[in-house]
Amino acid sequence: MRASTATLALSLVGASCASLYGETQYNHSCVLDPAIRSCSPKAKPATVDTCCAETYGGLLLSTQFWTIYTGLEDQGQVLPADTWTLHGLWPDFCSGSYTQYCDLSRQYDPDPSPNTTTGEPDGTPVPPYTGPRINPFAESGKLDLLEFMDKYWINQGRENYELWVHEYSKHATCFSTFDVPCYGPDYIPQEDVIDYFETAIRYYLRLPTWDWLDAHDIRPSNSTTYSLSAIEDALEAEYGTTPYVGCSGPSYNETAEGAGSSDDGRTQLSEVWYFFHVRGRPQSGDWLPISQTGSSSCAQASGAIHYFEPAPGSVEE
Repeated sequence: MRASTATLALSLVGASCASLYGETQYNHSCVLDPAIRSCSPKAKPATVDTCCAETYGGLLLSTQFWTIYTGLEDQGQVLPADTWTLHGLWPDFCSGSYTQYCDLSRQYDPDPSPNTTTGEPDGTPVPPYTGPRINPFAESGKLDLLEFMDKYWINQGRENYELWVHEYSKHATCFSTFDVPCYGPDYIPQEDVIDYFETAIRYYLRLPTWDWLDAHDIRPSNSTTYSLSAIEDALEAEYGTTPYVGCSGPSYNETAEGAGSSDDGRTQLSEVWYFFHVRGRPQSGDWLPISQTGSSSCAQASGAIHYFEPAPGSVEE
């Protein structure tokens, strides 16, 4: 749910689009296509089937939250124990810039954020979705998927469903490989929604952030603090390369400990973004982890970061 900083957006956005990228309506089995690495010179829409190789959002990010409460505990919406929760799966351009809400005919987000396709006032407006609530789980019979998502794909301050349709509408519609024509002439409405959810979960399950930090003696605590370097080193040791570590809360130089410092990084651990390329379709799970493309938003000072424990009553018993 990051705010947009990109000025680059696809020009083919529109509610009436049948296809974002001009694919045929044939069945795209992808058996005849080589598993081309995203962001490689061969991953060009003029030379490959964009349903079989990710050609637009080739820099993928599997993103996770660390939150300490949901705000809806009284409604039974709680956090899983000893686990970071899923945020989403994002398709950045290979340059590191990105677009969003690429197909407004598949816009199910009741509160688009941002509310234009570029995040800028002159971008194409993204109207809030006001139609009936979608239920691809019942249509597909995958109620086990719904149960898993309600446990591990958790929103804060709003019901989980709103986070799911936000992530799908903002991000999934910008993958070339999730475009509707890729599902062929027998496409079932919202088949791509389930496909996106399952793919996001496939990568999430490979990335046990809580366990990886715990293995390096980095555990939630309301008294102990940690250094960004220790957190990054722990995750790099397990993932093989350095992910983006995100923090929220006050800047270090706004705290008593950091008074007078020039370090304006944030001090509460809240997110991790794992970057990777894929071979072929993201759905295949054939990934190649790479390092973060930017730098952490967290404070650099030694012992500046809090990894807070969940609030009482906020974790599933």
